[in-house]
Amino acid sequence: MRVFKFGGASVKDANGVKNVVKVLQEVGYENTLVVVSAMGKTTNSMEAIVDAYFNEKANLPSKIQEVTEYHASILKDLFPNKEHLIYQRVKELFDEVKGFLAWNKSPNYNFVYDQVVGYGELTSTSIISAYLNEIGMQNTWLDVRTLIKTNNIYRDTTVNWEKTQEQISEKVNKKVLNITQGFLGSDDNNFTTTLGREGSDYTAAILAYCLSANSVTIWKDVPGVLNADPRYFKETQLLNKISYKEAIELAFYGASVIHPKTLQPLQRKEIPLHVKSFLNPKNDGTTVGKGNGIEPKVPCFIVKKDQVLMKLSSLDFSFIVENNISDLFKLFHDYKMKVDLIQNSAISFSVCVDNRFGRLQELLDTLKSRFKVVHQEGVSLYTIRHFNTEAISSLQNGYEVLLEQRAKETVQLVVK
Repeated sequence: MRVFKFGGASVKDANGVKNVVKVLQEVGYENTLVVVSAMGKTTNSMEAIVDAYFNEKANLPSKIQEVTEYHASILKDLFPNKEHLIYQRVKELFDEVKGFLAWNKSPNYNFVYDQVVGYGELTSTSIISAYLNEIGMQNTWLDVRTLIKTNNIYRDTTVNWEKTQEQISEKVNKKVLNITQGFLGSDDNNFTTTLGREGSDYTAAILAYCLSANSVTIWKDVPGVLNADPRYFKETQLLNKISYKEAIELAFYGASVIHPKTLQPLQRKEIPLHVKSFLNPKNDGTTVGKGNGIEPKVPCFIVKKDQVLMKLSSLDFSFIVENNISDLFKLFHDYKMKVDLIQNSAISFSVCVDNRFGRLQELLDTLKSRFKVVHQEGVSLYTIRHFNTEAISSLQNGYEVLLEQRAKETVQLVVK
């Protein structure tokens, strides 16, 4: 049994869907479960529907119409026969969205979000399953909400592994081609839940774990996992192999490798994870699995832009000790600051944070009542895993280094 996952970029239009067919034909699709995300930027469009529902009801019909028309254009390219049943199926799905929004009485944004946004995945998989059947690739469409059972903490749900295992064992036929959705689950009342960040990758890992799959393959528009983000670094190198531990380390520092929650179930059963190109499916790509470090062992560069560097000093030159630090971290939590780096001395404490929720000024006002505070906004945090002198020099040239921190395998530089 294999599990494949295709993201939204791979199925953003009719040509993308046809390329998924090409990939399956090239690498085989026997005993395979395919997890598919919403098409293109559909999740953003579904979020806009939820936002309009709560804040601009006059715009709600047009927001729904935009998503409907986007999928209608893909249907037209894939199914010239307008009488095909898939047209009715997609209409029914969007009628369900309209129906839910008409009868819903819950003011809970997160609940409404989960009930609406998942229709992107339900629609994409319905279209792809119908197209595969149309061209002779017989498959079974599965509603993943009947397979993955969770609690009812909407938008940040936790998997009930025991119930999920029962459902998957009962409902998934390993001997056929299966198509299902990423990102979604359901609670005990069968309301839809979502799995949060990187939810579709996590879905693939959950299914693989419960099916004791041989492997998981995530198909992307890049050749595999690179040692740096090509948007920020001119020269990048493909990593052929990464250990589970190394992948989690890279993700911790901010690399868009694989989210740790995706790796954890795979690591427990030592199921290898492949990251491959849907443009060149026969290429090896990257394998994340059991082993040590990375291959080849080259420096890996990770950058986080638009960070805030703060230096806090005690007003009376007293030591900054455990109780101060504990209070500081509670404040960072309360004001939703993600801490990316810390460094402290006897009377000062430096921290690099991500002000993603825009609450920096509130935090500064609170801190200044107890500490002398100096801060710089708009800094960048560079992390080099498996660094060498040349790698550090490449970052120091042209930047003002505000803070540096080294460990055995990792160096971090905050630069302006």
